[in-house]
Amino acid sequence: MSQCKTTPLHEEHRALGAKMIPFGGWDMPVQYSGIIAEHLATREAAGLFDVSHMGEIFLEGEPQELLQYLESVTCNSVSSLQNGQVQYNAVINDQGGLVDDITLYKFDERKYMICANASNVDAVYGYLSSKLTPGIKLQNESEKWHQIAIQGPKADKILSSYLKRDLSAIGYYKFLLMSFQGEEIILSRTGYTGEDGFEIYSSISLGKKLWKELLEYGKAEGLIPVGLGARDTLRIEAKYPLYGHELNESRSPVQSGIGWIVKEKEIRFPEYESIIGEKKKGALRKITAFELQEAGVPRENMKVFDEDGTEIGITTSGTFSPSLKKGLGLAWIDSDKIQHGHKILIEIRGQNKQAVVFTQPFVPGSIRKN
Repeated sequence: MSQCKTTPLHEEHRALGAKMIPFGGWDMPVQYSGIIAEHLATREAAGLFDVSHMGEIFLEGEPQELLQYLESVTCNSVSSLQNGQVQYNAVINDQGGLVDDITLYKFDERKYMICANASNVDAVYGYLSSKLTPGIKLQNESEKWHQIAIQGPKADKILSSYLKRDLSAIGYYKFLLMSFQGEEIILSRTGYTGEDGFEIYSSISLGKKLWKELLEYGKAEGLIPVGLGARDTLRIEAKYPLYGHELNESRSPVQSGIGWIVKEKEIRFPEYESIIGEKKKGALRKITAFELQEAGVPRENMKVFDEDGTEIGITTSGTFSPSLKKGLGLAWIDSDKIQHGHKILIEIRGQNKQAVVFTQPFVPGSIRKN
């Protein structure tokens, strides 16, 4: 078994008493003070996350060629991006499945950055390299960058005060480059919790300093470090998909429940006709959310049945919600059963538990949609 990689904050996590686990080939903190405490702190105040295991891939080239290239490998409309904007997108493989879901940053017409999932960085870089066209420069700079995320309703207040800069003008899924302590950092109003917040890209040395100083600075406002356990419960409450669970190399974006990012465009990505047709006509099965109506904790790979006992799918993620105090999750089920409130059954430890399909938000969160 190969040894797990470590982020630059590995020793900090140990010093904070974090419980460490393997995740996507990395040794990562699953919890510090406890999953429920960390979850609630993020919902009510703010949490600080180490996301330096994520990957940063930069692309540069002549505007027209670079745009054509990006349009040809992703399903969202890259041409709609403005400078300083972030876009949720996906890299599509030759079979119409997902190489990875990504966030795409547009610096200007000649430069973009892809933030890729930790376990998929090499796959994304390899795939993009295989499709590379002349004149485009592609660089995997993941080892150079440090990334942390501050999330929660108090994230703006804490970070603005710490940086001594009003960040309210940075809109949702927007970013800016700013000088801080002698170097340029990327500050992005994005996250993976359903709450307002920022992701901060910097050098490794500055990132380590930011982590320690922010934790101390934000302590009075309730800021605490948060591990992967609460990150998972937070993202499930927000109904955000996770690669390897809701998303994989064989499901199309439509089947994965992220069909809203599939756009019709002149430059066609792999399996374009099939995926566009699926978006218009519907997929046989899609990812949806569900909520248990009785006691139980759903996990992934549990069978899902219709009320009459017909098997209609399988769970892809599940948890006990610290916010709602009930079991909820995501599942890949027959599309004709996806209506809010539709009654289903989840098989948990040999017993069928009553649940309903949930198409509305589980929690309102503090995300600013502007």
